[in-house]
Amino acid sequence: MKGPKKQTLVFKSISELMHVLHQPKPQHPLIALIRYDKEKINLEHAGKNFLIDFYKISFKKDFKGQVKYGQGYYDFEEGGLAFLGPNQLVTMSGEEKSYEGFTVYFHADLIRNYQLGRNIEHYGFFSYAVNEALFLSEKEKILILDLFKSIFNELNNNIDSFSQDVLVSQIELILIYSNRFYNRQFNTRKTVYTDLIVRMNAYLDERFNPERSSSIGLPTVQEVSDHLHVSPRYLTDLLKSLTGQSTQQHIHNKLIEKAKDKLSISQLSIAEIAYQLGFEHPQSFNKLFKRFTEVSPTAYRQSFN
Repeated sequence: MKGPKKQTLVFKSISELMHVLHQPKPQHPLIALIRYDKEKINLEHAGKNFLIDFYKISFKKDFKGQVKYGQGYYDFEEGGLAFLGPNQLVTMSGEEKSYEGFTVYFHADLIRNYQLGRNIEHYGFFSYAVNEALFLSEKEKILILDLFKSIFNELNNNIDSFSQDVLVSQIELILIYSNRFYNRQFNTRKTVYTDLIVRMNAYLDERFNPERSSSIGLPTVQEVSDHLHVSPRYLTDLLKSLTGQSTQQHIHNKLIEKAKDKLSISQLSIAEIAYQLGFEHPQSFNKLFKRFTEVSPTAYRQSFN
């Protein structure tokens, strides 16, 4: 029997969210920054889901523990950064230690007429539903901390015609540095991420078992990501950083590898092989195989005779 469904609070404006959290009214309607060392959070809605229609970046300098985001958890071992895009669920923690460092909320309208508004989709970490944050070195923490303090100071100055330009520039700088740090993290934590690739390949080996693929079709990027408990965007960013190839390319590579095995050692027809691999139509298999190998399945098989 399922338990009661969690209540979801929907926030379309930053002012509304600040009111519920018992925070001061934002100095600017499209952006707000919380310094947890200066403001205490109202925890009466702890355990509820929040659906916010704006971006969120959280910086925790020393906090160790887990913070729930969407369907998973960010694991803060030594502090770091966490990102949330518009209309993603976040569950409000009831633990006071979850509220350390800084959080900045900003609406898409703040950046809409800037280059950042056109480029923000390129920052894939806003779409991650991953189990870890962006970890930062001590030097990186100092740099990011200074940027959050700069936003705080700008918001507490008199808002003028230059304020939005300055605020957008400061947010963009946080994101540019975060991009750099994510690439560093992918490279310095290769042992951890290599294990993820090993598990992905093991899953694809199992997935291309004839009994599975023939009944449920070709594996998808979403399916593989779900199995690994990461988001599709995160998995592709990770794989591209370490291997230069996307998740879809890895799936296709594994598929072609299995197809070559079957073509070279089995007596199955081309159509039977296509169906076993999960294709609905042999023509689709023929087209994909030729695109990757520059020869047809038939020609490839004949090369072994």
